[in-house]
Amino acid sequence: MTFDSLGLAEPLCDALRACGYLTPTPIQQQAIPPLLQGRDLLGCAQTGTGKTAAFALPVLQLLSRRPHAGRRRRPIRALVLTPTRELAAQIGDSFDRYGRNTDLRHHVIFGGVGQNPQVRALNQGRDILVACPGRLLDLHGQGFVDLSQVEFFVLDEADRMLDMGFIHDVRRILRLLPARRQNLLFSATMPRAIVDLSADFLVDPVHVEVTPQATTVDKIDQTVMFVERADKRRLLVDIIENGGVDRAIVFTRTKHGANRLVQQLDRAGIEAMAIHGNKSQGARTRALDAFREGRLSILVATDVASRGIDVDGISHVFNYDLPNEAESYVHRIGRTGRAGRAGRAIAFCDHSEGACLRDIERLIGTPIEVDEDHAWHAADAIPSARPARPARGGRVGGRSRGGRSRNGGGGRGGR
Repeated sequence: MTFDSLGLAEPLCDALRACGYLTPTPIQQQAIPPLLQGRDLLGCAQTGTGKTAAFALPVLQLLSRRPHAGRRRRPIRALVLTPTRELAAQIGDSFDRYGRNTDLRHHVIFGGVGQNPQVRALNQGRDILVACPGRLLDLHGQGFVDLSQVEFFVLDEADRMLDMGFIHDVRRILRLLPARRQNLLFSATMPRAIVDLSADFLVDPVHVEVTPQATTVDKIDQTVMFVERADKRRLLVDIIENGGVDRAIVFTRTKHGANRLVQQLDRAGIEAMAIHGNKSQGARTRALDAFREGRLSILVATDVASRGIDVDGISHVFNYDLPNEAESYVHRIGRTGRAGRAGRAIAFCDHSEGACLRDIERLIGTPIEVDEDHAWHAADAIPSARPARPARGGRVGGRSRGGRSRNGGGGRGGR
């Protein structure tokens, strides 16, 4: 199947070819035709499945075929609402690349930066607005945003909106939109609150689900290492130095923990940068750019950034701290194993995190394979009533898949 067979116009297909995209992904195959027909859509899809193009391409095509009515300033005709600054910026980049052969203009607005450049762009007129809820409501309250002409509304990462407490803001924004419009909602998971929200504004939607809800990518090799909390840093350093790590994201539970880990890695001679909600937008952008361009190999992040990191070639994801919410595990490890590539997801579990591990395994429907082949294995951290699965380190003739072999030196006494 090709993009033109989905009904996309040649200018969009040319732009896709220039980006190196020749074959649509499953969600693009399922979503683009009904969207071009004007249908509402409810999509259950994880990040990395191509869902941005699945909604951006139809929006670009339909807006191109409906020129604005000769107004001096272009009205906002498409609104894409997204939870994080990073994700908003990446969606804006996608509109820029896919819409390069159209006359449409877009802009991205989010908090954490000065509003004046955003206000200037809005005053000049934009067809497509990509926004985070807080800054959008702020600028609307100041009279800089007019949503009365919106024809397309896209709610992306709806479950993350829920996790971050934005659902009330989303409902406020919905009340600002005209009644007649085409609506799209995308979510990696479908908790009851998201199902209820979708029922409030989607009209006879097409349902698209490209992977079973809350399942993880087949190409990701998942392991868990049981380790005492005090030994996690040494285990991470050992894997980074000896485990074939090319480019990795390390997830921590707190912002302070992310900053502290970056300092500890720096003392071990490993360059890393942190990205979380307390970082300025400039610092977050610099860290992401360095990571994306290959100048930085290790990025330490909290969950607020986990959906906003769209970088190819991530070899490893480390759950340095297990998340309190099992769904976040799925979102975290979705950073690796993308576009059919293999990837590794390594979870560190100390004795206080057993309940979190059980919740994760219950959600993904399978026990995660245990890797005992490292010098800091803590058997007493293994939670009780855990489904049995062969321990990777216990295989006859097995090799180390993450940490250094106990028999290969570099154990507790060797560091």
